[in-house]
Amino acid sequence: MKFPLAFTCLLIVTQSFVSLAQKAPVSYVNTLIGTAPANTESARQHSEASSELKGQTLPSVGTPYGMTQWTPQTRATETKCIAPYYYNDQKMQGFRGTHWLNGSCVQDYGSVTIMPLSGSLKVKPDERASAYRHETEVTSPAYYKARLDDYAITAELTGSARSGLMRFTFERDGEAYVLVEPNSDEGEGFIQVFPEKGEIVGYNPVHRIYQGSGQPAGFSGYFVIRFDRPITQYGTWAKDAVRANTATAQGQGQRDGVGAYVGFGSKKLVVTARIGTSFTSIEGARRNLEAEIGTQSLEAIRKTNETIWNQSLGKMAVKGSEEDKTLFYSTLYRTKLSPRLFSDADGKYPSFAGGKSIMTANGFDYYCDFSLWDTFRASLPLHTLLDPRQTAHMMQSLTMKAEQGGWMPIFPCWNQYTAAMIGDHVMSVMADAYVKGIRNFDVEKAYTYLRKNAFEPNADPASYEAGQGRRALKSYLQYGYVPLEDPVKEAFHKQEQVSRTLEYAYDDYCLSVLAEGLGHKDDAAKLKQRALNYQHVIDPTTGYARGRHADGRWITPFDPFAKRASFITEGSPAQYTWFVPHDVAGLSRIMGGKERFNAKLDTLFEQGHYWHGNEPNHQIAYLYAYAGQPWKTQRWVSRIAREEYSTTPGGLSGNEDGGQMSAWLAFSMAGLYPVCPGSPNYVLGSPLVEEVTFNLDNGKKFTIRAQGVSEQAPYIQSATLNGKTFTRTYLTHQEIQQGGTLILRMGRQPNQQWGAKPEDAPPSLSGR
Repeated sequence: MKFPLAFTCLLIVTQSFVSLAQKAPVSYVNTLIGTAPANTESARQHSEASSELKGQTLPSVGTPYGMTQWTPQTRATETKCIAPYYYNDQKMQGFRGTHWLNGSCVQDYGSVTIMPLSGSLKVKPDERASAYRHETEVTSPAYYKARLDDYAITAELTGSARSGLMRFTFERDGEAYVLVEPNSDEGEGFIQVFPEKGEIVGYNPVHRIYQGSGQPAGFSGYFVIRFDRPITQYGTWAKDAVRANTATAQGQGQRDGVGAYVGFGSKKLVVTARIGTSFTSIEGARRNLEAEIGTQSLEAIRKTNETIWNQSLGKMAVKGSEEDKTLFYSTLYRTKLSPRLFSDADGKYPSFAGGKSIMTANGFDYYCDFSLWDTFRASLPLHTLLDPRQTAHMMQSLTMKAEQGGWMPIFPCWNQYTAAMIGDHVMSVMADAYVKGIRNFDVEKAYTYLRKNAFEPNADPASYEAGQGRRALKSYLQYGYVPLEDPVKEAFHKQEQVSRTLEYAYDDYCLSVLAEGLGHKDDAAKLKQRALNYQHVIDPTTGYARGRHADGRWITPFDPFAKRASFITEGSPAQYTWFVPHDVAGLSRIMGGKERFNAKLDTLFEQGHYWHGNEPNHQIAYLYAYAGQPWKTQRWVSRIAREEYSTTPGGLSGNEDGGQMSAWLAFSMAGLYPVCPGSPNYVLGSPLVEEVTFNLDNGKKFTIRAQGVSEQAPYIQSATLNGKTFTRTYLTHQEIQQGGTLILRMGRQPNQQWGAKPEDAPPSLSGR
């Protein structure tokens, strides 16, 4: 049958649009974003350490919040601040089951690497590494593929929450080997081959970082690897000495390599490896493997994984350009790689802060690796909005950590106390969950430990130094701020007194919200008063955060724009001044009113002092909305989103930090941001896309539609919420949960009247 040319063209165009409309969210995700050094000007201007210039992300395969991710490896070490994969590295050393904290400058732990090779046997990572080309990489959250050119081997990866599957196609004759290496930098790994069963098992002991750095963490990363081909030869190595026909190798703690190899013959063939992982035992890894993968094929696991990701990413449905969809869904993917599922399929997990006892999570999944200094800002609030079930499990996990360790953890990673960063932001995440309706965790028990953190200095030197208890709490309670005379020596980040004061004041606000909700009136009143402690470190003569001595004197000399100051965490006083998210109106009054407040914001942005690559800056662009100039929020949010992010490998302007960099963008592309977690409000900005629909767990849908939005038209002209005129510059969590539609009419010029009235501003602790 023949069709007229015009009809044929119309049919092709229609089919193209249908094809685009039917693309699943997972198909837009580019997992390589953030694997190369940042290409933004702000990163080059403000970064000091080379690691700050990197997104520190991975092209990892796994499931949302999965225990183990699977990634190509270009760096063999588990050393701090070195990720397993960097885009600019030219050679690949293997494929790793990793517990790298997404986008961080910490360390991997309990990991295992699997490397196929052919021909002669080489065990050292640098010697066995093969050239590869990015043109042969296929990357997605559910599947990874690359060709090892030196060996003519095609490698494919997929995975589940706790297990993985790799398939290696040996494309030419020559002895086909698969190497397995527990990545113990200390040389303490163990490995054993069972040739008759086609299995390799082992473990990689975990060591602490920050508080107790280098000490055993009390648990290991365990693995079971099952091959689908008969093993024709095998051996192990230790201290790089290869021993054929030896089934066991145990590291002696001398920082020497340990591993095992198996051979499958010298003909072209395909080898499939099914891998189970666990933090409890080898048997736990085996049970996880059976429960999640069993004998399923790579294609079946990949399909299941894609379904899981589409359901998870589909909780925010986006309409916009194909480029913006790639940007958005890649961003949303990165927010869902942490916290990390830590319990086995049967609920077992190593106890917190020691790991020697095996606990069982009854009725919840146990999570770890929270990176709370980063993720309390937007990443965990995004989970609270999109994944309330998992968030409840995370809150219960934090509660169980406190019960098992005696103190609520401040920055729980590697299933240990760390006190790595400043603040006490578990207060924030629990209050935020509570005020947004997530209460199906042991809130009263959690409050007991939160209160202990806030009111009781830890008098035991050993446990305090190990990370238990709020840092410098004694000074904070005595003076209402942390004075310069307190060096905070029992912390990884020492000094930084002003930043601590600002963050503790906010944390006290959050705990007051929780205390009020639970009926602890006296505590709530005391904590609300302490929430004003930020006033003690904002110098009214300059309007900036400034170091202060115990006798009240301000530090001299003082430069608010110095890129680093000893009393500030990772930034300048001018940047940290704005960390008063709970009382922005009060901060404005100290500065002399809204006009001076806005002028100081203008200085920060217009003179290039803003640094998006570090988290304390993230709420700043939204603060104009509190002071009658929301159109400037719209201008700067739009500009930051376009300048600081892209879909290239260098498309993050700083460390991802557990998903926080991406959570800022996910919220901001939709048009809102949780400036003050612990309150139920989201401040409006400037959407980047035409429409975002939140598909909520309660079955409701909430849509934000930006009519006429473009890079040249970022300004809100008017708005309606469910058909009624809307002038507020914020939405409440309840309004979103009820479902509905917010329509924003966008334009090229700012409407300086919309949202400018005092009653339109988001609320603050001390009023508007």
